[in-house]
Amino acid sequence: MASWLPETLFEIVGQGPAPSKDYYQLLITRSQIIFRWWKISLRSEFRSAKPGETKETHEDFLENSHLQVQVALIFGARILDYVFNLCEGKFDYLERLSDKLLIKIICYLDLEDIARLAQTSSRFAKLCKSDSLWEQIVQSACDTITPDMRALAKDVGWRQVFFTNKIQLQRQIRRKKRQGKQEKKHA
Repeated sequence: MASWLPETLFEIVGQGPAPSKDYYQLLITRSQIIFRWWKISLRSEFRSAKPGETKETHEDFLENSHLQVQVALIFGARILDYVFNLCEGKFDYLERLSDKLLIKIICYLDLEDIARLAQTSSRFAKLCKSDSLWEQIVQSACDTITPDMRALAKDVGWRQVFFTNKIQLQRQIRRKKRQGKQEKKHA
């Protein structure tokens, strides 16, 4: 395993499937899988139940079908697949990059590629639609960004500003200025 990886590779918490109120934590470190649970029940036989914990090495987890089924039931098949990949040493290094750094990288993509990237995961969908990404794209596409453009972007978003043609943009800025003047008169 790469030595620069953090000690904790992945962590997720969740509630068991209905009607259970039990809580679970799955923690993947460089060397082991830690599965914890807390029984939450009004039934008298479970009131004094203490939290539980199971620790397995990555290799042992890959052989433990009972624990795999529990992980899949509580967190879903997608998380189980991700845990398998971590246990087998298959890391998603892009997942470890900060949003700020990923946005800087995404800025270099063509619009079609940004649209395709947005379809790959919920995280990339969020980043590809983020105002901070589109602000950088607009800044790289425009010679100057006026305070009026910034004000409009604050209202409608940088993505909308980017996809609005120049004439429509000028109209919207004039309309916003008029509204601002009218609001000052009524104040």
